Formats: sequence, structure tokens, C-alpha cells
Amino acid sequence: MKNGIKCVVWDLDNTLWDGVLSEGDEVTLKPQIKEILEELDHRGILLSVASKNNLDDAMNKLKEFEIDHYFLYPQIHWEPKSKSLDAIRQSINIGMDTLLFIDDRPFELDEVKSVHRTINCVHADHYQELLDHPSLIPAFITEDSVKRRLMYLEDMKRKQEEEAFSGTSEEFLKSLGMKFIISEAEEEDLKRAEELTIRTNQLNSTGRIYSYDELNHFRVSPGHKLFVCELTDKYGSYGKIGIALAELTDTHWHIKLLIMSCRVISHGVGTVLLTHIMQQAKQANKRLLADFKNTERNKMMYVSYRFSNFKEIAKAEDGFVILENDLTTIQKFPPYIELLIQ
Repeated sequence: MKNGIKCVVWDLDNTLWDGVLSEGDEVTLKPQIKEILEELDHRGILLSVASKNNLDDAMNKLKEFEIDHYFLYPQIHWEPKSKSLDAIRQSINIGMDTLLFIDDRPFELDEVKSVHRTINCVHADHYQELLDHPSLIPAFITEDSVKRRLMYLEDMKRKQEEEAFSGTSEEFLKSLGMKFIISEAEEEDLKRAEELTIRTNQLNSTGRIYSYDELNHFRVSPGHKLFVCELTDKYGSYGKIGIALAELTDTHWHIKLLIMSCRVISHGVGTVLLTHIMQQAKQANKRLLADFKNTERNKMMYVSYRFSNFKEIAKAEDGFVILENDLTTIQKFPPYIELLIQ
């Protein structure tokens, strides 16, 4: 099993519970299931279900056991489980290699693995070992970790409202009352900042992972700026969704890392932090450089840099590219957000 599991997907029959529901068995939860679900949820690990069952019967049984609220985007039908796993992955917007699937039937595990080669699979016999596996033990349990499931539920409400909204996309975004808050990192932000370097892949400019101690060094260093940002709207807070690390010299600012949570891509705020840094560098009368490294999953970040008028000026070692922005043209902030600089 790889490090960085973001979601555990459970089969139901003879996996989450003993017995086969559709055959009329009086099913009972397996030992310690409630405790395991609660602890994974507390750690910020998302949970879902992929089961071949009747939807209403299975959901009623999960409600009866008082565990239905843990599961996001449950896939309960008679289609192949590989299809269910792909639907869950797309709904949560994470990589297949960050999913862990648990099932009691080797056939189902093999079917899923044959379609999704990078997924992690575990036989149900080993479910009691989950809490001790390093891939499911985060370095820190942050405030955002504890609230992660609730934040996804808020996202579902936003999507439902957007589907029912009759106006334009920009009008809908304006209706959310979004506030984008940018500040220089405080010590209490560092656990979440480290977590973002570990968890975020698509909107990560270099793929670098920084430890708490390294980030704290940059936080207090006069030669660096460490920015964090948060997004809120009428439904609540998305949490700390982005960080940026800039190295300051006499002649230029150099963005060494830029990360933005994938959950806010559709909200048109992916370049807000970058625009703020561009404004700050121009105000300081400095050149602005940025590191980028293609990690095969962060093409969207490269597009964000190019959209913001960054151009390649050099290739460095280990696949890194140096970008520069002459700061002659800086995009305005989206009109549908309120920007707060702290």
C-alpha cells in the first residue's frame, strides 16, 4: 500500500458487515467497524462504499447502524466495482492511487485492479490492521483534517444549488458570497501547510514536500515569504486551500512553491494567490521568477502560470523549469470574490 491514502472505499457484504443483505441474512456489523470509521474520519481520511446491492436496502441498513453519514458518494448498484471506484474518484477529484478498496472477494479485488492498476486493494480479512498502516496515519491531524468530510458535504450542497441555478456561471459564483483571505503564515498554519504539500498533486508547482520544521524556518526567515490563503462562502469555510513560498533577493522574488487545493478549481480562484504575489513583487520593484517541475499530474498548474503570463527562461537540473513574469500585465481579481489581505 502506498503512502497518502485519501479515501477508503468499503464493500458491504461480508466486509463492513457479516452476511449477505440481498439473500435475506440478518447482517451484523463486523467487530470494531464503528471505531475504525470514526478514527479514519477524525484523521481526515474520506470514506465511501462500492457494493453490489439494492440501493435503498443497503442505505437503510447503514442508517440503522448509524454509520451512513460517514460515506461520501456511495456507489450501490449491480455494475462492475471498477466503475464504482472511478465514479467515486471523479466525484472527490483525487488520483486513483490515493484510493484504498476493501472487499472480501478476490474476484472483485482482481476486477478492480485489472482496470485501475494504481489503486490500492486490501482483502477484508485485514480490515482491523488499517489504523496501524503508515499510509493512513497523517503526520498531523489538523483542523481541516477533522472537518474534511463536512467540507465535502458543503461542496455537494454547492453543486446541487449550481445545477438548479438558472443564471450564468459567474452569476452563480457571485451568489456564493466568496471571501478569499491571504495572510503570511503563522505558526498555527504550518501543520496544514505541510499537509497541503503532501496531499496536493494537480495544482502543485514542483511536487516538493516540506516538513513542519522547514516551513517554520521559511516563516521566520527575512529572506522568504510564506503565504497561506483561505476561502469562505455562505456555506462555510473551505479551510486553508493554498500556500506559496517566495525567496526574496536584492533583485527578484522567486516562487519556490505554489499549491492550490483541487477543490476550488471550479470556483475560478486558482490564480488569486499568484496575482497577489505578482502585485507585491511589482510594488517592491523586483523581478518575479518561479520554479516549475512537470510531475505528470500538475499540468493544470503549468497552465495557470502561462495564463498569468509567465514564460520559460531556463531549464535547471532535475527537470525544473525557471519561469519569469515581466509584470507588465497582471490580471485583475475575479469580480465575484471579496479579497481580504491580513
